[in-house]
Parts: sequence; structure tokens; C-alpha cells
Amino acid sequence: MDRVDIPFFSLARAHGDLHQELTAAFIEVVDHNHFIQGPRLEAFEADFARYCGTDFAIGVGNGLDALSLILRAYDIGPGDEVIVPSQTFIATWLAVTACGASPVPAEIDLATCNLDPAATEAAISTRTRAIIAVHLFGQPAEMSALGVIAARHRLRLIEDAAQAHGATWQGKRAGSLGDAAGFSFYPTKNLGALGDGGAITTSDPLLAQRIRRLRNYGSDIKYVHEETGTNSRLDELQAALLTVKLKSLDEKIARRNMIAARYSQGLAGLPGITLPYVASEAFAAWHLYVIRAERRDALQDRLACLGVQTMIHYPIPPGRQTPYKGLQNPALRTKADIAAAECLSLPLWPEMTAAEIDHVINAVRIAVLDAAPQQSGGSRQTDEARVY
Repeated sequence: MDRVDIPFFSLARAHGDLHQELTAAFIEVVDHNHFIQGPRLEAFEADFARYCGTDFAIGVGNGLDALSLILRAYDIGPGDEVIVPSQTFIATWLAVTACGASPVPAEIDLATCNLDPAATEAAISTRTRAIIAVHLFGQPAEMSALGVIAARHRLRLIEDAAQAHGATWQGKRAGSLGDAAGFSFYPTKNLGALGDGGAITTSDPLLAQRIRRLRNYGSDIKYVHEETGTNSRLDELQAALLTVKLKSLDEKIARRNMIAARYSQGLAGLPGITLPYVASEAFAAWHLYVIRAERRDALQDRLACLGVQTMIHYPIPPGRQTPYKGLQNPALRTKADIAAAECLSLPLWPEMTAAEIDHVINAVRIAVLDAAPQQSGGSRQTDEARVY
């Protein structure tokens, strides 16, 4: 097949249709000369809370700060344990460490790469204070079972919704499924800023008030500091830009779902490939389309030769990283290790053309079927004109 270069993500094309509105928002902020904790932040917080179905949204500096501030606001700290997935981006674990508590890994369900409820309950001890459920890749975690577990053990249930803007579980949006949720607005997220940014959503007024104080040097009133806070504030410029992008978020997610459905149809039945699973209770935001491949590294190399850029999320589980060595048995191969060895993310972004989508599908089929053992008396189908 002819080589067609397809990037994993294109920020240029993501912002192409919004260029005029984003530029107008930028000029408005510059002309207004109010850059920190002003009317644009308040407007975005109200809009985002409404979108998520919560009473409050609090803009902060990034997704890691969002999780850390939630834990701090619940007075979780030294001597406490927080259950986290064994495989996730390391920020989930770092948030626990940042407040002085200990992350306790629970195994994932390989079908979704999210927390396994049974493994989560088995990891609970007398020191456990909270569960952080990550909606990895935009697939909602099993929030019904995790909610029952959290209630039974009187634990806080916190969502790491950094990749799940717009996802739902049983019709409720991510951000409203637990006691509080942390979001990231890293530029490549479904709702991405033009820089770093994050938010916390909750319907608890006391928690929201305390997080607002903690993000602002521990101060409700200027120069009056009630506790040891930090500086983690979503600025006016990013809030204004995010307000523009929030308007088209559902449209972009619908496009992501269409691409994911096309991939799942076109890649069905390939040997050695496991496609993403979405529970019947869930509506996925499809931040990433992640397959599992038995010969992942060879597949990634072959796709690169065919012009398809892919990524690995995530090649080393947090428990195998230097800061957390000793938390997991180095001799024991866990489900996190399996996911790290097999997961491969295909390009998926709303502005992909039909031809680009078809090229990715054909490239994966050719790469997989060329590597598959020949069947006696049969032949392999690698005809690039056959698009699925």
C-alpha cells in the first residue's frame, strides 16, 4: 500500500475551525487586563459544572494538582492509604504521594484497563481513606460497584477524569459519579487548553470552598491566610479559551465515537489483536483508541513504516517506576505488566478524514496479517482496496 503519513494527533487541525473564536477570546482577555481569578474563570467554572452535572467546578493549574487538592481538602495525609489502579499515568499515584499518603495498587480489569472492583475491595485496609477510580482512555470505570464498595467501607470515591471529558456511566457524566473528580486540560485532551490547566468538580459546598482556599495560598480574603495552601489557579486566558472549546466538545466526542466504531468494525477478528471493550452502562469519550497486540512492538514498527504514528500508553506501570520500587513484587507478572507490554494507541482525533481512518485500518490489517502464520491451503487477505 502507498505510504500516507498520519500523525497520532494534530493540534493545528484541532484548532483550525476555532481559530477566529480563540483569537477573539485572547484579544478580549488582553484588552480587559484581568488575568487571574476574574470573570472568565467564573464563567468557565459555571459552564463546566453545568456540563458535568455538578454544583461546582474549581479551575486549577493542572490535572495532578486537581487530584492532590481533593486529597488535601479531605485531610488525607501521612499514615493514610489511597487505592489506585495498578496501571495508569503516574500522576494518579503522584497525587497520593504529594499529600503524604501511600498509594496502594489494585489490579485492573484487562478488558478496560480500569480498576477491578473485586481487587479494589481486597486491597482495603484499616488505613484506607479513599479510592481513586481512573477512567482510563476515556472509558468510565465500573462506578456502580466501586460506589457500593466505597459506601460499605466509608471511603471517599474520587474520579481521575483526566481523559474522560464527556464520558458517562448510566447516563451521568464523568465528574459527577463520585465525591469529587479531577480533570486535566492538557492540550491533547478531549477538552484541551492552549497550555496547562485542570479543574475539580463536586457538589459538596464545603469541599469546593476549601479547595478554592487551598488553590489560592490558603486564603479566602487577600492577605489573610487560614491554612497552608498553594498556588494552583486556572488563569483567565486559559479559562476564556476553554469556554470557546467547551461549546463544541459534544460534537467532537461524537466524531471520536464514529471513528472508534469504524476502527472496531474494520479491525474485528484480526489474530493476536484485542479491541477495546465498552460496558453497556458506559458511553466512552474515546480520548484514546487502545488495542492490545501480542506482538505489539513489531506491530508498531510496521505501522511506522506504513506512515501510521502510534503511541504506547503506558510502557512502564507506576509500580515499576523508580519512585515506587518495592511496592510490587518484581518477580510477579501482573495485569498492569501485561497491559504495559501489549497496549498500542492508534491515531484518533476528530479532524481525521475518512481516507485517513481507512488508511489506519488497512495498515493495521496488512501489518497483522502479513505477520500471521500462513494457513495451509489458504491465503491471507491483505488487499488494501478492501476497506473495513
